[in-house]
Parts: sequence; C-alpha cells; structure tokens
Amino acid sequence: MEKAGIVCCSNGLQKSSQKDLQALELVLKGMGLEPVYSPYLYAQEHVWSGTARQRADALMEFYRDEEIRQIFDVSGGDLANGILPYLDYAQIQESDKCFWGYSDLTAVLNAIYTKTGRSSVLYQVRNLVYDQGERQQKELQAALCGQEDTLFQFPYEFLQGETMEGIVAGGNIRCFLKLAGTPYFPDLEGKILLLEALGGQEGQMLTYLSQLQQLGAFEKVRGILLGTFTRMESQGQLMYPLLKPFISELLPVARTWMIGHGTDAKAIRVGEVYRLKKQ
Repeated sequence: MEKAGIVCCSNGLQKSSQKDLQALELVLKGMGLEPVYSPYLYAQEHVWSGTARQRADALMEFYRDEEIRQIFDVSGGDLANGILPYLDYAQIQESDKCFWGYSDLTAVLNAIYTKTGRSSVLYQVRNLVYDQGERQQKELQAALCGQEDTLFQFPYEFLQGETMEGIVAGGNIRCFLKLAGTPYFPDLEGKILLLEALGGQEGQMLTYLSQLQQLGAFEKVRGILLGTFTRMESQGQLMYPLLKPFISELLPVARTWMIGHGTDAKAIRVGEVYRLKKQ
C-alpha cells in the first residue's frame, strides 16, 4: 500500500476534526493509501499545533521518506507562511512527491513554485468525506492512478477576452498577498493569476486588488482566473465588477465556480501551464 503524509502547516485542527480524519483515513485506505500523520495536527493551548519550525520539520520528514508519494495538508487559517524559512527547498526540488493544500496553504504552494519551479495542487483532501465525497473520491483515485484527469478539469466562462495561456500562480487572494515583498512571491510576468477567497467583503477585496495593482501584477499577467468568493457570493456580490476598474479591457478574465472553498471544488496545479479558450 502506498503511503501518504498528512500534515497541518497552518492553524492546528480542533479536536472536533478527529471524526473527519478518522473517516478520511478509511477512505484513503480504501484507495490504497496508508496515511502517515505529522505529530503536529491538533491545536493545544494556542492556535498552532507546533512551532513554525516543528511544523516545517514534520513536512520535510515526509519529503525525506521514500515510501511517501503524496503529501496532503488538512489545515487552513493563518499560520502557513511561518514555515517558509525552515523548508529545505533543495530537497523539495529533488523530490517527485506532490504537495496538496488549499486556502492558507496558498502561501506554501506558491513558495514551492517560486523556490523550486515545481508545481503543487490547490485542493483540500478533506473534501473526500464531505457531501460531494463520492465524486471526489472517484476523481482523486483516477488522477493518482493516471487513468483520467477529471479532478483537474473545471468548467469556466470568459468575462473578457477569449483565450489565456500561462503558468498558474496565486490562489486564496488574502494568503497569496502575504508573500508580497518576500523571496517567496512568484514572478507574475506571463502568468495566469488565480484568485479566490472564503471570507471578506467588498472593502477587503478592494484592498487586496489595490495591493495587486501597486505590485504591478495586472500589467504583468496574461490573464486572471476568478474562482469562488464564498462570503461575497452568498450575499449576492461578485468579484468581477470590483476587479474591472483595476485592469485593462484587453486583459483576459475567466471565471469558474469550481475552484475555491466549496466541497465540490476541483483541483488546479499551481506552477503548471494552463491553456483556457472560450467555448
């Protein structure tokens, strides 16, 4: 049975998450994956499950373990960027393992690409045990077995322009911008910029868009892919009208309802080339 590392690089999990992880273990074993757990999964007295160095060392232990093929982060929150100075990027670059995580793990996904050129996957493996679990299990297993790539195939529509091509960077907009001004922020020249969010309303989004504008992001990228903006959309607000004043009318923008924090979310590889074309 192939082994899979289970880590928590962001906020420590609450004890109430134990049932989810027990269910996830059964599902993964049914898919031929034996979970191996980081010792730093659950929050103790504080929000973290271990110090930044401890969480980073736990992740690197999985990169060094030759029996582990996939590494799934099951966390989210605020703390993932703290581990970045303690990762061994040379070891990660030499490894053929795949790192999976979402939300706050956007910081780690983009740092791995920036420092190593390797891609990682924006995806929450805990979706395997939620309401869309049956489909998620089938698609993940097919992807891991190399049978089909439906997990990574998402519907989209163009809001302006008709095509875009480039390496995908970005993810959760708040967590991505924590990398700005650091050695872990990717060069956005020629990239497709993926943006999505769980929380935040109009004010926060305008702040983030202003920061991206001031970083010169919208002049560098070849296109923008908007995922879901959960809280805003639940209140009937859309991201595109907020984005539009910040960008050229010539910059391609597409939208998908299948990348983000929903339990039905598809996966996308940060650090790999995507080609989107108007249908």
